[in-house]
Amino acid sequence: MLALPPPAPVPVEIIVTGQGLADAPGDRAYDIVTIERDRLTGTASGRLEDALRDAAGFQQFRRSDSRSAQPTSQGATLRGLGGNASSRALVLLDGVPQVDPFGGWVSFPAFDPIRLGRVRVTRGGGSGVYGPGALAGTVELSSAGPGDSDGLSGGLAYGSPDSVDADAMLSAPLGAGFGFIAGGYARGDGFVPVVAEARGPVDRASPYEQGSLALRGVVPVGVDTELQASGLGFYDRRERGTAFTGNRNVGADASLRLIGRGAWGYEVLGYVQARKFTSSFASVNATRTTVTQTLDQYNTPATGAGGRIEIRPPVGEDFTLRIGSDLRTTDGQTKELFTFVAAAPTRIRAAGGRTMTIGGFAEGSWEPAEGVTLTAGGRIDRWWIRDGFLREATIATGAVLTDAAFTDRKGWEPTGRGGVAWRMNDAVTLRGAAYLGWRLPTLNELYRPFRAGTDATAANAALSPETSRGVDGGVDWRPFPGIRFGTTLFWNRLDDAIANITQGRGPGTFPGVGFVAAGGAYRQRGNLDHLRSRGVSVDADVAVNLFRLTASYAFVDARVTAEAGAVALDGRDPAQTPRHQASATLGWADAGYRLSGTMRYVSAQYEDDLNARRLRGAVTFDAVAAVPVTRRLSLEVRGENLANKRVEAGVTGANVIERATPRTLWIGMRLGG
Repeated sequence: MLALPPPAPVPVEIIVTGQGLADAPGDRAYDIVTIERDRLTGTASGRLEDALRDAAGFQQFRRSDSRSAQPTSQGATLRGLGGNASSRALVLLDGVPQVDPFGGWVSFPAFDPIRLGRVRVTRGGGSGVYGPGALAGTVELSSAGPGDSDGLSGGLAYGSPDSVDADAMLSAPLGAGFGFIAGGYARGDGFVPVVAEARGPVDRASPYEQGSLALRGVVPVGVDTELQASGLGFYDRRERGTAFTGNRNVGADASLRLIGRGAWGYEVLGYVQARKFTSSFASVNATRTTVTQTLDQYNTPATGAGGRIEIRPPVGEDFTLRIGSDLRTTDGQTKELFTFVAAAPTRIRAAGGRTMTIGGFAEGSWEPAEGVTLTAGGRIDRWWIRDGFLREATIATGAVLTDAAFTDRKGWEPTGRGGVAWRMNDAVTLRGAAYLGWRLPTLNELYRPFRAGTDATAANAALSPETSRGVDGGVDWRPFPGIRFGTTLFWNRLDDAIANITQGRGPGTFPGVGFVAAGGAYRQRGNLDHLRSRGVSVDADVAVNLFRLTASYAFVDARVTAEAGAVALDGRDPAQTPRHQASATLGWADAGYRLSGTMRYVSAQYEDDLNARRLRGAVTFDAVAAVPVTRRLSLEVRGENLANKRVEAGVTGANVIERATPRTLWIGMRLGG
């Protein structure tokens, strides 16, 4: 009998994505806006924070972007739950929390859009499966995947005033996987932050220089398992428009993530982060003719580390279960020279501590009938605040002025979320959700006093964690392919909201900060009774032939409820919280030609907790045009704030107004996508 050769083995196709586990079906119940790669890389500014404003309701503490803002003011929030420079939204990059370990702000220059694949913005608190911090929402940044870049891509642009903006990305296969190296560099002479009518001889432009380098490799370690390794380094140097206002922020991150996509889906993540921040602060006299240094924050080292594990067991065709645990630790301190006399510091300060949270979660999504999705989940967190200290001494003699060791604290925080989505037909989906969230005070809020112009704010080592609760309901309408409209009504409440509470006005000497000059305010961080926010958000995405319109609008009615020492704030708006925000971008693309225009609107808002200093509303227009030179090379022209509208970003106690980015024009070349 003739023996036949054995059949050739069927090759197993191995596909790596570089992403986390698939979005859960239960996400349909939540108010989610997705910003795709072409939009991330297509803004006039080239800045991630600008693209995030496509989801109306997203905001930072101040209106300035990361070229001119004080880095410590760049916390992220949503739904009017602002009033504090620390982030009340949980910001993640490939699952790793991105808020600064010491201060809770976000280092936006580290995230060059060229290396991102998409962003998902979830409005509403209680991320559940991603850890604490999502009081107002979650911003998930995902790195570019194998289909997002073809070999070498990048851009180089020159702009006003004497600015350079460059980025590049090289991607390549790594066996059956892929990897990329991406870098960005930006510098500029900047603009004078103080508005023209208030300037004096001491006011000058605010230059910046920033750079980042990211490496990422994704390789298969099995048929349905991949290992993702990421590294990131960045630096950020800015000045704030006078002598003695320079700051510098450097950082490095590394992470490993193992993703299993088999019958038992799983994700195992570990990461470490290092930061070093320095900043100088100045005082300007009333006529803006002299400037003197008031504080030198010469070193603020901080580290963050943690991990996460998630398992998705196969429990049924119509049911998705997610269970797991996460851990995060922070450790940091600030080292400062202060009380300057004859241009020399006379005192030295060090303050800092440690925090840790560890939590467990479970969340399920069930599809009991066609078009119906139910989801519910909960988590429990244990938190610790440890080793808090504040030491102050006289430089000349070494005499100790303050030597405080604060009591260690710990506690439990249970939170959860749930929702329902009902697809009535192919065009209409109704959804509703309820959620709880929480955030631990940052080391900066607990232990570090600070100054902004003539105003001074004392720290508060006794701060309680913030907690939030909320509900929302909405409808998504897709009348035709390529067309989507969404509307969401929401109500949120933030309990024990951490705020900078005005306690007095200068001139005078106050506890925790020392002397405050005339016109300046003395504040202390504290927990307000609660902050209530309610409103509506509307989103639209219309793609017809060669045109695409994306638009977003948010209305927020936010109010503070305060008692005892903060009763003067009762019934007022939270600081830096506009009632109206809107954004619309109309784009056209054909055969490599691209043209788009963006309108942004932000209504008036108050600079301060007492609602005494008002920032005017503003409408701005941006535009981008690209003309192909070859198949992969294009000429680009970009314009920011084309009408040169004054966008007020801050006002000091002396009623000196600072502005955000004025008209800025760019011309450059872009290679690839």
